[in-house]
Amino acid sequence: MKTTRILISDSTDPWFNLAVEDTIFRSMPANQRVLFLWRNADTVVIGRAQNPWRECKTDKMAQDKVKLARRQTGGGAVFHDLGNTNFTFMAGKPEYDKSVSTSIVLNALRRIGINGVENGRNDLVLEEQDSIKKFSGSAYRETIDRGFHHGTLLLSADLSRLADYLNPDPKKLQAKGITSVKSRVINLNTIKPDITHQDVCQAMIAAYSDYYQQDVIPEVISPQHFTNLPGFEDKFALQSSWDWNFGQTPPFNHRLDKRFSWGGVDVYLDVEKGSIQQATIFTDALDPTPIEKLAASLQGQSYQQHAISNRFDDVINAYPQYATLLDEVKAWLLSQID
Repeated sequence: MKTTRILISDSTDPWFNLAVEDTIFRSMPANQRVLFLWRNADTVVIGRAQNPWRECKTDKMAQDKVKLARRQTGGGAVFHDLGNTNFTFMAGKPEYDKSVSTSIVLNALRRIGINGVENGRNDLVLEEQDSIKKFSGSAYRETIDRGFHHGTLLLSADLSRLADYLNPDPKKLQAKGITSVKSRVINLNTIKPDITHQDVCQAMIAAYSDYYQQDVIPEVISPQHFTNLPGFEDKFALQSSWDWNFGQTPPFNHRLDKRFSWGGVDVYLDVEKGSIQQATIFTDALDPTPIEKLAASLQGQSYQQHAISNRFDDVINAYPQYATLLDEVKAWLLSQID
């Protein structure tokens, strides 16, 4: 007999919520189905195969204390704030069926007066006269014996902030990852002004319970209280790590150049898994030695400002007569590494 669980996170930490999601999915018995409801404070969530430096303004995110979180599924980059409600449906096979979970979401919304429709494989939209506006995007993951469908609902998200953190200059990186697709979006509070996260959670719980004809008592899960999550601590450590969120980035190349009063530099960085695999710097400086030493020292370093800054400092210490030149290059290059 199938057992049914409904979990509601009272944490808004994206690393916690994504770690919970993945831990449940990996450890749940084959005869269990789960609905997990959650939301994140200010976060850019990227797909498993995306390049954060291509998708995000990581310097602006750091300045505004916006977290980066890489999920386990594919798809594009999205901005989450407390105006989003996220859902995850999990089930063993052959029961797992994303069309069922989609219908439960739409039924839940109808309970609170919102008539959405499915549009393609991944989106839920509102159809208004001649326009189609997206309020939900989804992604999926399947293994041999189980699957999950997760997505976000835009309730009252600050859509003006999307441009603050997503899509830097496309000329900046020649990325081999997957580039996000821009879509026209809409908040559901334009239809129902008083909609809340709690309203949506209650409607989802009711629709889920009705579909499976079971009365299920929701479990509240938090960083202070979580049960039946074997291996969660290790998963959280991974989910919150730089190696996962940045280091899993597909290979990409960063090419940039700058002219200074003493000459120019042309920098080529080959980056893989967040590490500089090859650094080549061309220059017409009268003595290229410190620039050549810098290029050699960058190889194998993480693609982070502090790591690159430390290598500059090493070369400056070795060639103090070129400190002014190297300081100029350092200030410029670090400004280009988001």
